[in-house]
Amino acid sequence: MRAVQVLTTTGPRDVEVRDVPEPTTADGQVLVEVHSVGISFPDLLLSKGEYQLRPEPPFTLGVDFAGVVVSGAGFEPGQRVCGVGGYGGAAELVASPADFTFALPDATSYEEGAALPMNYLTADFALAERAGLRSGETVLVHGAAGGVGTASIQVARGMGARVIAVVSTEEKGQVARSAGADEVVLLDGFKDAVLELTGGTGVDVVVDVVGGDAFTDSLRALAPQGRLLVVGFAAGTGIPQVKVNRLLLNNVDVRGVGWGAYAMARPGYMQQQWARLLPMLESGVVKPPIGATYALEDFGQALVDMDGRRTLGKSVVRVRG
Repeated sequence: MRAVQVLTTTGPRDVEVRDVPEPTTADGQVLVEVHSVGISFPDLLLSKGEYQLRPEPPFTLGVDFAGVVVSGAGFEPGQRVCGVGGYGGAAELVASPADFTFALPDATSYEEGAALPMNYLTADFALAERAGLRSGETVLVHGAAGGVGTASIQVARGMGARVIAVVSTEEKGQVARSAGADEVVLLDGFKDAVLELTGGTGVDVVVDVVGGDAFTDSLRALAPQGRLLVVGFAAGTGIPQVKVNRLLLNNVDVRGVGWGAYAMARPGYMQQQWARLLPMLESGVVKPPIGATYALEDFGQALVDMDGRRTLGKSVVRVRG
């Protein structure tokens, strides 16, 4: 079968599509015929050897996937599913732990399914578990036109929050609006714009997938007892530093969001998360915005485009038509 592999951790331009042996399933695993694969930031880091997981090359990329069950515990052959793992999903067949595999609603396409697990389970973990988001609160989302950003907009809306999206361009603003943001502001001068939109109070929660120079102004944009969620550092300009006296003076928190390590170590946790997301999927509040689609042979180019911050919504690779 074909699979997208890293042979040397020299970056996305060097990933290759190769023929590899078909997987065999162990107890508790599901064999899935993959139709679509999501492009995720961990794939980019894995291709560079910069991710916290460091498998020995050669290894197969692919965090999110969607397809059809061939066989396995807890699912029927032919059932439409999506799934998530540390890597290994960018292949024609994948052996996925049943606990990390989820039944897709009939109205959800394979492309949408491949856009769901990592981003939307991360957003759920960030907002429900780490932020303790309550209905009626206001959420500020950085990087709001990207995969985790659009997921955070939709999950926050599904939880009854008002959402302010921060973007770098007007084009990205349209993506954030289409995803469901109530208001959109540009990154340049966002703090003052946010304070104006909130009557000087600030926001209850900031979802920060970008990091970089905006971090301090994000703290300044928090309302009393606000929570800044550190989800990632897509800006690539270094890890921000926190002056903790600011936390004390304003009664605000900075909270880390490490969904993968937390969820994968707790059997059944992802299934609980999926159960929370299903009503949002069925109501249409959650509908992943699909950006560019690529052929399997162009997986590396999709990562190059992500590295260049040219991605809008979630990029998806089609394995089967």
